[in-house]
Amino acid sequence: MNQAKINDIQDEIIEEFSIFEDWMDKYAYLIELGNSLEPLDEKYKVELNLIEGCQSRVWLQAECENGIVTFKAESDAVIVKGIIALLIRVLTNHTPDEIINADLYFINKIGLNEHLSPTRSNGLVSMVKQMRFYAMAFKAKNA
Repeated sequence: MNQAKINDIQDEIIEEFSIFEDWMDKYAYLIELGNSLEPLDEKYKVELNLIEGCQSRVWLQAECENGIVTFKAESDAVIVKGIIALLIRVLTNHTPDEIINADLYFINKIGLNEHLSPTRSNGLVSMVKQMRFYAMAFKAKNA
């Protein structure tokens, strides 16, 4: 896995979203992506895994095995669940360094940042921040 792989995944996402003309269709696709997210085990739905700064409840679970980080998440809001599904798709199965250094350009390219309410935008920033925080913690632990 490498940085190029992260960008390849982002390019796939940009291409998928370019199919849709209007934002109602893009939201519908986001919801579909969220619904395809594997449900998070109840044991991970704890206060510790809740992301601060999100309007809705988002639980994020991260694990690092053999230097590769995997993320799982769940949200009680359908759009947010779709957003976290995209972030997981881009950032899971990569090294802590790749996650920390990833330029998540797909967010702007698909217009997500422009079409979210301010509170959802803050939530998106919080989700990315939390995923990078986990990556930094794993990197420090394995250093």
